[in-house]
Amino acid sequence: MTLLGETVWQDRIYRDGWIPGTGGTRAVTEPATGERLGGIGLAGADDVALAASRAAEAQRAWAATAPSARAAVLRKAAELCTAHRAELEDWLIREAGSVLAKAALETDMAAGICFEAAALPTHPGGEVLSTEAPHWSFARRLPAGVVSVIAPFNFPLILAIRSVAPALALGNAVLLKPDPRTAVSGGVTLVRVFEEAGLPPGLLQLLPGEAEVGAAVIEAPEVSVVSFTGSTSAGRKVGAAAAGALKRVHLELGGNNALVVLPGADVAAAAAAGAFGSFLHQGQICMTTGRHLVHESQLDDYVAALATKARALPVGNPARADVAIGPIIDDTQLAHVDRLVSRGIAAGATAVAGGKPDPPYFPPTVLSGLDETNPAWREEIFGPVAPVLGYRDLDEAVRIVNDTEYGLSVGILGDVGVAMTLADRVHSGKVHINDQTVADEPTVPFGGLKESGNGARFGGAQANIEAFTETQWLTVRPEIAEYPF
Repeated sequence: MTLLGETVWQDRIYRDGWIPGTGGTRAVTEPATGERLGGIGLAGADDVALAASRAAEAQRAWAATAPSARAAVLRKAAELCTAHRAELEDWLIREAGSVLAKAALETDMAAGICFEAAALPTHPGGEVLSTEAPHWSFARRLPAGVVSVIAPFNFPLILAIRSVAPALALGNAVLLKPDPRTAVSGGVTLVRVFEEAGLPPGLLQLLPGEAEVGAAVIEAPEVSVVSFTGSTSAGRKVGAAAAGALKRVHLELGGNNALVVLPGADVAAAAAAGAFGSFLHQGQICMTTGRHLVHESQLDDYVAALATKARALPVGNPARADVAIGPIIDDTQLAHVDRLVSRGIAAGATAVAGGKPDPPYFPPTVLSGLDETNPAWREEIFGPVAPVLGYRDLDEAVRIVNDTEYGLSVGILGDVGVAMTLADRVHSGKVHINDQTVADEPTVPFGGLKESGNGARFGGAQANIEAFTETQWLTVRPEIAEYPF
């Protein structure tokens, strides 16, 4: 049996079954070749309204379902991700432009997230509170209700399932709006997995679409929580719309993450870590190493070593060759990367490696000779570009690391004691000592500060429970209270 080999999902959305969407259809294409892989349906505002109503109805029964039954669905979903990993990875390679190692990481994480979510239904659901009154006083966690999940293109499977799985496990229903560019890997895949895992109808609705659908899944009155992963500019709009409707919103946004190479660090090892942090998945990762900050005593050696790494990385179609760098997701993103690199070079940077697009690819690029005002240093490129800057001392490194509107991830390479001192002074949701900036696990709280998001709302039992449940105060008296009225 295959999960996606049947054509029942082609040109369809999922609203209590595979049906045509009122928004028409969209071709699913391979970014490396432009080849058509199939088609998806697009939802319209009417589809969202009907899906939200049905989800709210199904959620009430699901919340009352025994914890063991909900856990069993999540465990089965994890097993299916593993059993069908080759099929899922093939779609991630062809639809998202992933190299095999990155696709394998997504399937491993997806299974791990589902297994972790399977423990949530039996997690302690409240606490006994102290009280001066003659009653018992409790705080208990209840499902939020209907959760809208808006997921991006870059890690479509992980960044959808990390919200979908815990939300379902905790008794909620989900409206899922994947990026239309990766709606199979980040949408159809999840529906098919949970269909086969025995999730009751109505609880997971698949609604691909553009901005109109994004607005609708936020504004639907049945929706209580919005979980969004994407760019900072889009996140501002989502946050404003959710706030206007007095809904909770969890935002995981962009980053311009710094990798600090301390004096005396092993340059060869540091360059290998830096190359991975900047070039994995063509740099299309919110945690990508976008700024390499190297002590001036080792700056030239590091630039040379990083450029050597960049030139050696094979670039091409990951569906047809064993490559390290695949295609940029589409022409618009490729033009964005090219524009920022060109602006950086015009502002004084030198491309020591790469620097020019080779559509649909952008080769691994190393920029040196820039300063802190250079647009290639200050802006999130979201491409395989590694700008490198020198620093004099720890105080200057701290200032430069913090001199950004983002606060997602920082890597520090070298002496652990010095790194710990630096870690205490940087403003970041994640700090990795002797590792680069790209890291995630199913068990950890994930999120950023400042314009990288509103905190660690993804991953880990505590963060998931806070994200997808509401707290209710409950009191119990032995008899009806007496009042003087």
